[in-house]
This record gives sequence, C-alpha cells and structure tokens, in this order.
Amino acid sequence: MFWLSHHPPDELDRCYRLGAVHVCARCLGTYPVMFAAIVAQVALRFPLEHPLDVPLCVALVLPATIDWALGRFDPHRFSNAWRTLTGIFLGLGLGRSLFIHLQRPMPTALVAQGLVVTGIALPVIFIAYRQKRRR
Repeated sequence: MFWLSHHPPDELDRCYRLGAVHVCARCLGTYPVMFAAIVAQVALRFPLEHPLDVPLCVALVLPATIDWALGRFDPHRFSNAWRTLTGIFLGLGLGRSLFIHLQRPMPTALVAQGLVVTGIALPVIFIAYRQKRRR
C-alpha cells in the first residue's frame, strides 16, 4: 500500500500502524490539513494576496523540511507525534500556496517554498548519498 506509506520496510518506524496498514506520520498531518485549508479558503473566499503570504508560507514548510533533513542523518531524532505536527504546519503552508496557485499559477509563495525546500534537500541528499557510499 505505497499510497499510505512511502517508506521502505527499514523506515516503518516513521509510520503509524493502523491494523495491517502503515500510514506515514508526516503525511497524516500534511494531506488532510492541506485539503481542509484549500476548502476553507474557497468557502470563506480568502483573498489571493496578503503581505505575509511569502514569509508565512515559507515559515510553515520549514519545520517539516528541517525535521526531514535531520532525519536523514539521525532517523530516531524525533517522534511520530512531532512528524505529524510538522506535517500539520506543512499542510497549512502548502494549503495557502496551492489555493493561490489554483487561481494564479506559480505564485511567489509557492516558488519561494520550492526554492527553500530544494535548497535544503539537494545538499542533504548529496551528503547522505556520499556517506552511504563510504560505508
């Protein structure tokens, strides 16, 4: 059931076990909140622009991104409850930027999120790969 848990067997400790199914802890916080945030903004007719969009959207994705980055080097650093909490923040940030994106493609908030996440992820992936090759 890849769609519920994208983790390989040696990383299933990053998931909640619901019967025979594993559900990624961070995704459990991210996706329901993201979809709820989009629906709420549509229902409440939120404005498409706010001066805090970029800093807030970037700030909301940082905890999950940093947690993921640290987890590449120390997998047991944080708990699943923490991963779910950072997923909630991630869902809020993505919910806002995607709400705007659905009406005005590639808003600054979404681009900024992508740049920040990529700027953190690429070096982490490269360093983790090099460390793994040395072993």
